[in-house]
Amino acid sequence: MENNINIEIAEQGSPEVPSLIKYISSSEVAGFDNSDSQFPSPSAIGSGATLLGRQHDEPVVINHQRKYSVSMPLSSEEVQLQPLDTKTDGITISSSQSGTASSIDPQPSKCYSQPMPKGHVRQEADNGVKINNHPGIKAFKDKSHPRETTQDGNNNCRSTDRALPVDRYFDALEGPELETLRASEETVLPQDRQWPFLLRFPVPSFGICLGVSSQAILWKALATSPSTQFLHISLKVNLILWFISIALIATVFTIYLLKIILYFEAVRREYYHPIRVNFFFAPWIALLFLALGVPPSVTKDLHHALWYILMIPIFCLELKIYGQWMSGGQRRLSKVANPSNHLSIVGNFVGALLGASMGLKEGPIFFFAVGLAHYTVMFVTLYQRLPTNETLPKELHPVFFLFVAAPSVASMAWAKIQGSFDYGSRIAYFIALFLYFSLAVRINFFRGFTFSLAWWAYTFPMTGAAIATIRYSNQVTNTVTKTLCVILSLISTLIVTALLVSTILHAFVFKNLFPNDLAIAISDRKRRPQKKWLGLRYRSHDSKEIENYLKFVNSDKIDLEASTPLPNGTEDSPST
Repeated sequence: MENNINIEIAEQGSPEVPSLIKYISSSEVAGFDNSDSQFPSPSAIGSGATLLGRQHDEPVVINHQRKYSVSMPLSSEEVQLQPLDTKTDGITISSSQSGTASSIDPQPSKCYSQPMPKGHVRQEADNGVKINNHPGIKAFKDKSHPRETTQDGNNNCRSTDRALPVDRYFDALEGPELETLRASEETVLPQDRQWPFLLRFPVPSFGICLGVSSQAILWKALATSPSTQFLHISLKVNLILWFISIALIATVFTIYLLKIILYFEAVRREYYHPIRVNFFFAPWIALLFLALGVPPSVTKDLHHALWYILMIPIFCLELKIYGQWMSGGQRRLSKVANPSNHLSIVGNFVGALLGASMGLKEGPIFFFAVGLAHYTVMFVTLYQRLPTNETLPKELHPVFFLFVAAPSVASMAWAKIQGSFDYGSRIAYFIALFLYFSLAVRINFFRGFTFSLAWWAYTFPMTGAAIATIRYSNQVTNTVTKTLCVILSLISTLIVTALLVSTILHAFVFKNLFPNDLAIAISDRKRRPQKKWLGLRYRSHDSKEIENYLKFVNSDKIDLEASTPLPNGTEDSPST
């Protein structure tokens, strides 16, 4: 029986049966092969083959099926072959008994990944460590030495203490807000599991505060302006919206403060993001809106110290960002210019408006002048769209309304500084009104895009235009201006209401308001492109080519392309 099997193997050109299998088949041991094993013993196979051979004169075909596969390391250096003594049902098989082949140093071979059984990865994720113990998240919690932890090709973690350059954000991210990871990039945090809530809470969330608090100012203007007295708006609406704004701002401030404390590296990455850095003005602008929309029943006079407290953070941010625009480095204005930059400009005019409303003079004029100078430069940069700048994607079209924010607020600020809605204020107001109409008539311009949390920051420009129209109608009162006040106020309120409903649906029904924030988890380097073996496209299934290919698999110094000749016997020849 054993001789017959050896003859058949020799006829098929297969290598000789290893000595270990010979030993086991020749020396049957009790308990080694039993009926409980899921694989038949060699003797059983032999007897079965003999019976089949007696009944039918046909060769025996043994089909081996792989039901399971394992994941092998990518490098042969990771596999350490050591002579170990193994026990199988009480029988000790040492390395010396396994044949002479084990005494010879095996030739290093390459190991390739094999598919894993279905459900193995999910089980490993469920039974593994928690997401909070991931090394990338631990690095995000380190406040004293913020660093990025990545894994190289050998699974060795490495960290960097430097901030990511702005080019990495443009290379690794795409989308309207640079929040989508490109397919060729990798992250330092796992994408297949949900991150902690604080890591998924982005700084554009302060845009909700801008939209709601600006509505408090709008309804205060509608209730107190002489030109809108015919509407009979009660100040209770302003009072309710103001308290809602306080609760909302306090909640968002608290959550983001916890993020700063627990995940400082995530906040640091948002600050260096070319678009999100502008949203760091949003919390202070929201507080300025809150001071402007304070109901008369709460207080009529605010202390001057409040204005200085709120404007100091804005002034510090402007020194940093405006200096980068002017220095001509990686973050120069011509390179990072986008409509979101209006958030860093409009704070000057809102601060000037609040200061002038408190009775201050020099401070409001100072910030008005700074805002006017930088708005002029930024307006020209964004308006002409330099050839090096790409066209804004469709999802980013709502940010065009930020063009309306600065001139509309500037008109009200200058009117407060001068004491009347004079020609300077009217010029700024008419610029804002024209930009508003030029965007409103393009209905198809704002179709076919999905909801984004950052849209809240684009609601207050429409609210600002409505408030500026109310101020203008107080100076020029007629049917046209009154009608314009009602229309713009109604549009602003409907937009904010629609966004509020969409936000609630995505938060509590669809539960996708805060997905994994991939924008803060990009690696500090580009992913190396995988080397493709171009010779595979010319390789046929001829047995000689396959055999020739297998000879070169275990060689690290010989090019694999040499193992497969080009079709039709063509060979590469040096160019002459």
